[in-house]
Amino acid sequence: MKKIVVLLITASLFVACNKLEGNEFMISGTAEGISDGKLAILETLDESGMVLKPTDTAVIKNGKFEFKGTTTEPELRFIQLDSVQGKIVFILENGEISIKAFKDSINKSVIGGTFNNEQFAVYNKEQNVIQKKIADYRTVNKEKMEVAMQTNDTVTVNSLRDGFVKLNNEFKDYNVKFAEKNPKAFISVLMIQNMLMQPDSDFEKLEKTFNNLDKSVKDTKPGKNVGELISNRSSAEVGKAAPEFSAPNPEGKMVSLKESLGKVTIIDFWASWCGPCRKENPSVVALYNELHEKGLNIIGVSLDKEGDAQKWQDAITADKLTWPQVSNLKYWNDPVAKKYNVTSIPATFILDATGKIVARDLRGEELKAKVIELLGS
Repeated sequence: MKKIVVLLITASLFVACNKLEGNEFMISGTAEGISDGKLAILETLDESGMVLKPTDTAVIKNGKFEFKGTTTEPELRFIQLDSVQGKIVFILENGEISIKAFKDSINKSVIGGTFNNEQFAVYNKEQNVIQKKIADYRTVNKEKMEVAMQTNDTVTVNSLRDGFVKLNNEFKDYNVKFAEKNPKAFISVLMIQNMLMQPDSDFEKLEKTFNNLDKSVKDTKPGKNVGELISNRSSAEVGKAAPEFSAPNPEGKMVSLKESLGKVTIIDFWASWCGPCRKENPSVVALYNELHEKGLNIIGVSLDKEGDAQKWQDAITADKLTWPQVSNLKYWNDPVAKKYNVTSIPATFILDATGKIVARDLRGEELKAKVIELLGS
């Protein structure tokens, strides 16, 4: 009897010692075929959302690795295994996360154990079917497309492009339907965020889908970012007053939109690293030189990176940009770009004399015609 009691107490202590607190996580991974002493590296995206940085490492022993820690909310994370191509993508959240990694096909790793990783697994399995259809379509029609383009066969080119667009739309529709059916899944808000960044996104449908997500998902960092994107998109629409902003010029002096307004004003979002922006600059320079005296003003907002102030200034000089220029040197996290919901550059907003947005993203002759129209009114 005493032996049974002792065993029960020992068992209960073991369970208590391994029980995770509400904000704790444990990642238990297996990596068969990887030598002892190799590292598993836990990574996260930096503030720019473009670069991965390590946050923890674990030594692989007997084909296993483990991470422990705390987290306040779900987030997309990555694991890099020594000498293995590709990364394991999963959702870090509280609870016990299991990962079974395959050395020769890391993208087929099995991840589970927590609600969001189970949902992520379902999403990956279903969307992979559509992605395979898209990849197969490209492979099958690659040669046909090349021949059609070389021979100016526009009928075939357009037909093949229509087929690709149809498959791409199927993928977009799947993402929206998944988010509609899974309002508590963290992956749902990540998909909406990604789709909002695309220039051809169905804003109204995505806004509606986001509004129907569970509060727990909308309260995450990506959820708040999407809410901000939607709010800013609504405030920087054609027909509305352009949101006011101020930012430092190359000399560090704060310059505001209000003081930069003319009879017609172009807000030009660009960057020294943006090839299409730099290619467009000569056309904008010619337009400004021709029409500035008649009332055209331009204010450039650069999305250059921190530490690249000199590259920004060199580009201003090289491209002969003589109108006011500002930048917070915060790349895609620039507060002015966020206020205007700018997710790709070049991006332009055309304002009338009252500061109202009357058009956006016009180029070349179309831009010139609009400016002349507004100057003459």
